[in-house]
Amino acid sequence: MKWMGVFLGLMLALGTARADDRTQLDGNFTQGGLVIGKTLPGTTIQFDGRQVRVSKNGDFIIGFHRDDPTAMALEIRYPDGSAETRPLSIVIRDYQIQRIDGLPPKKVTPPESLLKRIRAEAAKVRETRKIDRDTTWFLEGFIWPAKGRISGVYGSQRVLNGQPKQPHYGIDIAAPKGTPVLAPASGIVTLAEPDLYYSGGTILLDHGHGLASGFLHLDKVEVAVGQFVKKGERLGTVGSTGRSTGAHLDWRVNWFDKRIDASLLVPPMDAATN
Repeated sequence: MKWMGVFLGLMLALGTARADDRTQLDGNFTQGGLVIGKTLPGTTIQFDGRQVRVSKNGDFIIGFHRDDPTAMALEIRYPDGSAETRPLSIVIRDYQIQRIDGLPPKKVTPPESLLKRIRAEAAKVRETRKIDRDTTWFLEGFIWPAKGRISGVYGSQRVLNGQPKQPHYGIDIAAPKGTPVLAPASGIVTLAEPDLYYSGGTILLDHGHGLASGFLHLDKVEVAVGQFVKKGERLGTVGSTGRSTGAHLDWRVNWFDKRIDASLLVPPMDAATN
């Protein structure tokens, strides 16, 4: 009966391989990375305490924050009741320190009289980041929303007027005031504000499944909340509003409350064609 044990072992191994193949992952397994997954429709997935939306076609996404740990996992349950835990190994990154001087003191340490406004604006932004729309525009891929010199990168520790502050979560693209800002992927506008205290003219664009782009320091906001914008269509123009020392676009990407490195979604600036 030895052959029977070998046969059963082979069948078990093949079954495990098939189960693994039912969920495929592609993307950047690094802090700030985004991963696009494909699984069986009807599968449920848990990641980092959140139930992940799975589309009717089995598409889903997960993202990693700037400081996420090296070991994470997906908890996957398939429609037939079988389950697996998929371990994920996340690459740890080193981040730059960026010093910015010459900012107005009230933009670094705002006066007490402005704190109510700042908190209200921050709460409004946080609410938009909870949106979990069932659209999958992120599958289109991304283009650069503007072209120019990269003047700030994701994850860098900001030191403003000599004071250590929160890390920078966007990618800064230095460009002349009035340069068009384009939608990097299709989406619905969830925030369109001409003058937030820190970020000035600000747009948030929802790409589906909790993934959203933010465009900060705009001179002009040319879209409205609820508007659908196709990939490559105009959103507004580059400016230097809010806490800024010169004309540039601060492009940010969030997967819910996890900050994604936008530069990982596009080719290098010199190789881009948009």
